[in-house]
Amino acid sequence: MKWISATSACRAVVLVSGMAFAAAASAVTYTRILPDKSRLAFVSQQMGVSVDGSFKRFSATLDFDPAKPEAGKATLDIDVASIDAGGPEANDEVKGKNWFDVKQFPTAHFVSSAVKSLGGGKFEVRGQMSIKGKTREVSAPFTLKQDGAMAVLEGSFPIKRLDYGIGTGAWGDTSVVADEVQIRFRLTVAGK
Repeated sequence: MKWISATSACRAVVLVSGMAFAAAASAVTYTRILPDKSRLAFVSQQMGVSVDGSFKRFSATLDFDPAKPEAGKATLDIDVASIDAGGPEANDEVKGKNWFDVKQFPTAHFVSSAVKSLGGGKFEVRGQMSIKGKTREVSAPFTLKQDGAMAVLEGSFPIKRLDYGIGTGAWGDTSVVADEVQIRFRLTVAGK
């Protein structure tokens, strides 16, 4: 019978413990978005100048295990009236009928249809985005940075505002306001 030295035994215990911890850390299923630590923003172009904005209120459901991304599901509801387009006048304008028409369409909604791994902590979610009663397929690549039972999902994707009827009338002129808008998200999530 061969005896293992105390040092070798300690190394083996540390290695096995480390592997168990790594497996437990990657086995977290994220189920909650922490809105106070998250951000949902957009960037548009007005007469060639970038205009940043954000939505202050949104809620979401989430069921995402990075080890099984194909089983992931997510929904996102955005309170469109919570838009911050840079100031009171701009906010009032974009809440009106020519833009988001928040009285008739108070919520924008996203529901996922598929999630896949792109490798290296990168993923892609596909789904249906509904704004102003119009629904379109969107695809959003994102990164995942894990920190124990919490993680940050961060990414961006383009939409065409005119596909959703956002910016009609004189605002439909894409030489004044570009059709493409970048949606950016940074969601802090917690696991169970």
